[in-house]
Amino acid sequence: MVVEAGHFSLILALFVAAAQAVVPLAGAARGNAAWMAFAKPAAISQFLLLAFSFAALTQAYIVSDFSVLNVVINSHSAKPMIYKITGVWANHEGSMLLWVLVLAGFGMAIAAFGRNLPPSLRARTLGVQALISVGFLLFIIFTSNPFERMLPPPADGQGMNPLLQDMGLALHPPFLYLGYVGFSVAFSFSIAALIEGRVDAAWARWVRPWTMVAWVFLTAGIALGSWWAYYELGWGGFWFWDPVENASFMPWLVGTALLHSAIVVEKRDSMRAWTVFLAIITFALSLLGTFMVRSGVLNSVHAFASDPTRGVFILVLLLLVTCGSLALFAWRGPTLKSPILFRPVSREGGLLLNNLLMSIGAAVVLLGSLYPLFLDAVGGGKVSVGSPFFNAVFLPLMVPMILAMAFGPMLNWKRGDLIGAAQRLRVAFAAMVLGAGAAWVMVTDGPVWGLVGSGLAAWLFVGTLVEIFERARHFKGGLAAGLRRLARMPRANWGMTLGHLGLAVVIMGITAAGAWKRESIQVMKPGQTVTLSGYDFKFEGARQGNGPNYFYTRGTFTVSRNGKPIVTLEPEKRTYPVRGTPTTEAAIYPLFTGDLYTVIADPEKDAKGKETGGYVTRLYFNPLVSWMWAGYLIMVFGGGISLSDRRYRIGAPVRKSKAAPVNASAKGA
Repeated sequence: MVVEAGHFSLILALFVAAAQAVVPLAGAARGNAAWMAFAKPAAISQFLLLAFSFAALTQAYIVSDFSVLNVVINSHSAKPMIYKITGVWANHEGSMLLWVLVLAGFGMAIAAFGRNLPPSLRARTLGVQALISVGFLLFIIFTSNPFERMLPPPADGQGMNPLLQDMGLALHPPFLYLGYVGFSVAFSFSIAALIEGRVDAAWARWVRPWTMVAWVFLTAGIALGSWWAYYELGWGGFWFWDPVENASFMPWLVGTALLHSAIVVEKRDSMRAWTVFLAIITFALSLLGTFMVRSGVLNSVHAFASDPTRGVFILVLLLLVTCGSLALFAWRGPTLKSPILFRPVSREGGLLLNNLLMSIGAAVVLLGSLYPLFLDAVGGGKVSVGSPFFNAVFLPLMVPMILAMAFGPMLNWKRGDLIGAAQRLRVAFAAMVLGAGAAWVMVTDGPVWGLVGSGLAAWLFVGTLVEIFERARHFKGGLAAGLRRLARMPRANWGMTLGHLGLAVVIMGITAAGAWKRESIQVMKPGQTVTLSGYDFKFEGARQGNGPNYFYTRGTFTVSRNGKPIVTLEPEKRTYPVRGTPTTEAAIYPLFTGDLYTVIADPEKDAKGKETGGYVTRLYFNPLVSWMWAGYLIMVFGGGISLSDRRYRIGAPVRKSKAAPVNASAKGA
């Protein structure tokens, strides 16, 4: 009965979402306060219904109810409890239910925390959110029902993909969904603003925290996904420009541009139409990512579905949302002209350059991801667009963007002094030269782009510190006075500073690990030693054993340097008998200078198929790769600091001379 109740709750949520989509929008159009007020209880009710539905599916997984087809396909009675729970969203149907639950959660948050919003804007925003919910609830109910029964039920299930039985990937999808779906709030605010014809500083102040929330979660989700690929797949890398990886990277790029653009609207009442356009494109790219993962057009360990019917449904929904919103933008966008002009050399100009480069970068990633699909669809054959293309086209675009990131905060609003900013950044110039020079001296056989990346990381890091030094007014009046000025700096500015510092650390980690990684692949027998980057890896042997729901072969390596023991590493090769699928569990030891990374693979066999006692092993030294994870953490922490800024809780001052009058009936809502 719990399963049927969950299914009924899902259907009821569809009707509530439909009512939430129609009544508040009609109320805002007619100035009916009671109809607009309906949005709040509807949003809360929709979330509660979907939460119950999700809990019902989770309960079916926990008790191993194999009368539910979704549980049969994706679970097994021998699976550890934690992976029974995470298995709820480690499949297409369950993940889509989580998707709409998160969407409803953001709608409820707008209803609960949007008390300072004008009633008409809140009603329209929640109405647009509900329209999105209607589309995805129809998709789930008619093509992806997670509560479908299987009668008679089998004795046991088929188990979950072993690659997904990992906490890193268990947390990866929820964080991505919180990012993807979080951008729906900025989208809904933008559509509501287009309908009202009003975008001002107050609107930007309301949009920024929601955009920041989505950005923080998406950043964390991307970091978790790359970390999972790093230690689970056993190839020593963290990013392969896989189309499904790109599906999350594209909205991150445009969402980052949206964050910076909203600052200009809030501070200078400029770039209004561009900011609304970015909000539309960011959410459209989030929907595109959903289509790519669930349409069956891609074959990837990340992909959930391969049913063409589902893909067509999502494609139609994507086209409706994107084309409809862009048509509305084409109609109402000209009314959002900004009254304030600025010079190209100004802080606004720097932020606009930042926006353009990140948007072009996202377009490059989009082209590289979709071109093989289009070519195959029109009969042009199968081609592969991989790392060489993206490294050659995308990375050069990021060079001027990173240079501009240090210049932008040093320029004044409206009109800046480029020469003066360059003079104040002379320390950052010196750091860039020293960073590239130090990399060249320490590693003489790497690619040129390794030197460029090292220099850019040093430039951005020191340039950000110079900006902080400027804010402290060079500590005039003493250290205590300078620190007091820094303490009074808004938290949003501290968040920006930490975000830029974190990105500099990420760039250094990616550069070093990508340019100067060392690897050694060979067959090793017990007692043999391989030297890599000055570290001695001695293979002590391997043993077999049983895990909770798998068999393993566990190797043992003792690592030393100059005769001094450092660590013992024990990588595993696992086989899950339910699906007969092998996985690799790398053993990693992080150091400040790099990671020691070991993998054990299959035993060596002679011509007669007899094991020789040796094992295929892969050894890596990944320089500074842990800096990348540290940089992600700094960026996420910076986003959290920005969200704690009090200004986001009290709203922005309304410019009465430019604000549209609110209908008298709306004031009473």
